[in-house]
Amino acid sequence: MIEHLVYNAKAAMTDPHATTRDSARPEAVAKRHGLGKRTARENIAELCDAGTFMEYGALTIAAQRSRRTLDELKHDTPADGLIGGVARINGNIFDAANTRCVVMSYDYTVLAGTQGYQNHRKTDRMVDIARRERLPVVFFTEGGGGRPGDTDAALVVNSGLEVTSFYTFARLSGEVPLIGINTGRCFAGNAAFFGCCDITIATRDANLGMAGPAMIAGGGLGQFAPEDIGPANEQAAIGVIDILVDDEAEAVATAKRCLSFFQGPVSAFQAPDSRAIGDIMPTNRRMTYDVRRIVAALADIDSMTELGATHAPNLVTAFIRIEGKPVGVLANNPRSLAGAIDSAAARKAAHFMRLCDTHGIPLLTLCDTPGIMVGPKAEQTGTVEHASQLFIAGAKVQVPWYGIVLRKAYGLGAQAMLGGHLKRPNFTVAWPQGEFGPMGVEGAVTLGFRRELEAIEDENERAARYQQLVDSMYEQGKAENVASYFEIDDVIDPADSRRWLAEALVAQ
Repeated sequence: MIEHLVYNAKAAMTDPHATTRDSARPEAVAKRHGLGKRTARENIAELCDAGTFMEYGALTIAAQRSRRTLDELKHDTPADGLIGGVARINGNIFDAANTRCVVMSYDYTVLAGTQGYQNHRKTDRMVDIARRERLPVVFFTEGGGGRPGDTDAALVVNSGLEVTSFYTFARLSGEVPLIGINTGRCFAGNAAFFGCCDITIATRDANLGMAGPAMIAGGGLGQFAPEDIGPANEQAAIGVIDILVDDEAEAVATAKRCLSFFQGPVSAFQAPDSRAIGDIMPTNRRMTYDVRRIVAALADIDSMTELGATHAPNLVTAFIRIEGKPVGVLANNPRSLAGAIDSAAARKAAHFMRLCDTHGIPLLTLCDTPGIMVGPKAEQTGTVEHASQLFIAGAKVQVPWYGIVLRKAYGLGAQAMLGGHLKRPNFTVAWPQGEFGPMGVEGAVTLGFRRELEAIEDENERAARYQQLVDSMYEQGKAENVASYFEIDDVIDPADSRRWLAEALVAQ
């Protein structure tokens, strides 16, 4: 009799999580799919190792009980529009201890992914877990910002400014890796979380702004469609978005790839054939080349992931692996501004240095720069401040740092690229075509020998003397000559670059 009663009690139980699943809301899911988008739960399932996502606060509903029925809230506001939990990611590559992560996602099918009273509390809870357990965070931030309709909260809050989530999430910066993903419209508070992340990934159809259309209109600033506010290509060009992708599937795959660099070394890798790496560099010192080809030729095959490709393109920042070990690369790009460092590049480099240093990823500089960008227009961008901050960032770096001078290493720009001076890196070597000096050879001759050249009346004779001085100064600054003074550690065959790096990284 007792067994029969127990059986009936179990049969009578209902699954409290049934209303939280996508299957309980077919209309909302169909609408999402009709836009060519995946649901929040579908993205999380793709991101996380199968069966490892442990959800927190799944049964939470919006703080609107005073104006809506409980059944309605359960159906329309599952998880209060924020799905959060702990899961493993990249478990096929790393051991379990290095794969645990906090994962959060606003659910655009629930009240347009807006931020409610309860989902802010959930955010704080997940941030606290991340901080206590030192777990990376992956955050899908699509949504419309603050939500005005949580009437229950009006009984305990007034201004809505005592929300602690922005403070608690921002405090995680510098403590654990933060990866933000936006695959649609992301405004106001949602955008603030995205902007706090160390690495930001967005689809090309995304929009980002510190206010959406309603708030802009309410402020008397005009009527705008969501698509007019912070389109992804513009945000990438100014550095708000690090990586642009085509769709959510690529966004998730990219997030997993970026996260892997913070999870540690991998045992399986394919080494490139580095013998022809020097052929990428043109013999004519005035010709440009694609420095990304050199980065890729140094790295384990298919391990390069670039950040900020369209922002400050004169400086390439990328993660690579050398024999499975993660490395952060700073490389001057001679195809843009001849590789000179302007304000945008200085900010980009300083941010990347801090990111790698904070999370224990060694740095590699591939230097080919004529120096820091100068002139009245450059100074209007705050070059003095931003270039100086680059020196400060370099001086603070504690992870191992390696320097390879590919070609030009001139002035303050070269010093900044190498952390402050030639002996700042754990090793500084140069390829044979390396050239060094306090400023570009041609400029140094023009400045230092101006009076002598002006005194030569014959134009051909003046040009010959100018070239003679340039050639002499170039010889003086050649890598081999600089190495003879032991200002750098060696001049190496480009094909040996990977070997130098691999040996230096043995202890890492």
